[in-house]
Amino acid sequence: MTGRPIPRLFDTRRHGWLATRLGLAMIAAAATESIGLMLLAPMLIALGGAEAGDSQAAGVMQWLETLGIPVSAAPMLGIFVGLVVLRAVIVHIRTLLGQSLEVAVVDTLRFRAWSALLHCDWRKLSAMKQSDNASLLISEVDQVGYAVRQGIGALAVAVTLVGIGLAGLAIAPVVAFGTACGGLLALLAFRRLRIKANLLGEQLNEAYRRVFSTVSEGLVGLRVIKSFGKEAEVSGDLAQGFSNLRSAERAFLVESGFAQAALQIGGSIVLALGVWLAISYAGVGATVILPFVALFARALPLLGALQSNWQNWSYSGPAMARIQTLIAEAEAAREDDALALEAPHLQTLLSFESIVVRFPGRDLPALDRVSLDIQAGKIVLITGRSGSGKSTLGDLAGGLIAPDCGSVKVDGVPLQGGLRRAWRSQVAYVQQDPVLFDGTIRDNLLWADRSANEEDLHRVLGEASAQFVMVLPDGLETVVGESGHRLSGGERQRIVLARALLRSPRLLILDEATSALDAENEMAIAEAIAALRGRITVLIIGHRGALQAIADHIVTLQGGHLVPNNAIDNNES
Repeated sequence: MTGRPIPRLFDTRRHGWLATRLGLAMIAAAATESIGLMLLAPMLIALGGAEAGDSQAAGVMQWLETLGIPVSAAPMLGIFVGLVVLRAVIVHIRTLLGQSLEVAVVDTLRFRAWSALLHCDWRKLSAMKQSDNASLLISEVDQVGYAVRQGIGALAVAVTLVGIGLAGLAIAPVVAFGTACGGLLALLAFRRLRIKANLLGEQLNEAYRRVFSTVSEGLVGLRVIKSFGKEAEVSGDLAQGFSNLRSAERAFLVESGFAQAALQIGGSIVLALGVWLAISYAGVGATVILPFVALFARALPLLGALQSNWQNWSYSGPAMARIQTLIAEAEAAREDDALALEAPHLQTLLSFESIVVRFPGRDLPALDRVSLDIQAGKIVLITGRSGSGKSTLGDLAGGLIAPDCGSVKVDGVPLQGGLRRAWRSQVAYVQQDPVLFDGTIRDNLLWADRSANEEDLHRVLGEASAQFVMVLPDGLETVVGESGHRLSGGERQRIVLARALLRSPRLLILDEATSALDAENEMAIAEAIAALRGRITVLIIGHRGALQAIADHIVTLQGGHLVPNNAIDNNES
């Protein structure tokens, strides 16, 4: 409504019938109100307020006579009450249908955006600012719901105004036409305010994103904040963010209040002028003037509501555009479906052939013409300085990303299209920061394989040197807390390793998995990994120490290149 393309807010196939019923309810509500207003002149006659011969509402009188309805007090009052009751029921149904459509649109957009992110290619996904995505999914999508509510309200008001306009044409065509033209001119006059509302909406979204980012980063970094004594500074940042947020909200409120006041003042002037002209020059009698004044009195707040709905829609426009942009970008980068493709089973060789990987914004490739063979069942350590391409190589091995040039092959089969995604079912990944969910140890283990039995759980705990679980007071039913904070770092890492092993992977990737652990926990995990030799191919990224001692081969990267003559054998077999 502001020149910006209106985003597609709902799926016609899923929400079409709901929208149709809502539209019918709007028309029915407007019709009952229009008929009720048209009956005002006959009611005045029936109640003795005017002579029938003086009325200019002859068309309405003839319509009633055609229907066989006598213009007398009892029938007129009965019809009026019946219309009020019917309208109340219809408006209630319209409200429920509107709320259902609003919820359907919001839930559909939120699920579609979440699904798009989940299925987005890792390169695109990892480049996004996830706090912005969280803000959009949690708060900004609710602004879309608010916009839908305003749009439904605007449409309902517009349909009602049409009904009132038709009633006005039946009572006094010339006066009604002039008033309608005045109303349209008023809406056009407020176009500048709607454009400004859109700009204020953009400021509001930016303020929301900053507040959400500040809170998210602050909660993650509480330990650092306290250790650096930055509580007051971080608190001030959040206070400033909320101040900007409230300023944007207040600016919109001021603009809305001005628009409503101007509309009310202008409307009263138009009404007074119209009544004076109708009486002085058109000779319109009281039987027409009084119903017309009632029509105008009803239409004026509706016109204000239409302006407000329209302005609020413009205010929410940036949120609608942002979520549509996110969905479009994420869906454009959607990974190929694995469908019924059978995942390759690593039995002989995982090979990288002339691999080149580039990331936007970087002059040099992350990996440049890298060729490497990893034998199945071996433990391989990939080492190198920060930024040398270690994690990128791990993402390639795990099927998270595809190379720009070259190919990754499992037993000679290139990981392309849906096959790359299918390969991920054979890969388990353990990162530096162990990810546990709020629940029991059993819940976290079963997340990898819902069908695992008690014997399977005990087996993988043993393989991961995580037997400590069984001596805990609640054993597998121990609640780990948010992000596993009730357990030590070493305990969390061993549970994560056990969860990875429960998947029975063909390839296990450890990305800096023990870099934050003490020597005792590192040794426990190293012993657990060493016991997997020959059964699972293990790729260890970026660590020396105890894990270096168990590696069959060590590969060094530097600036995206393999260091020549860098493979050494610790355990030939």
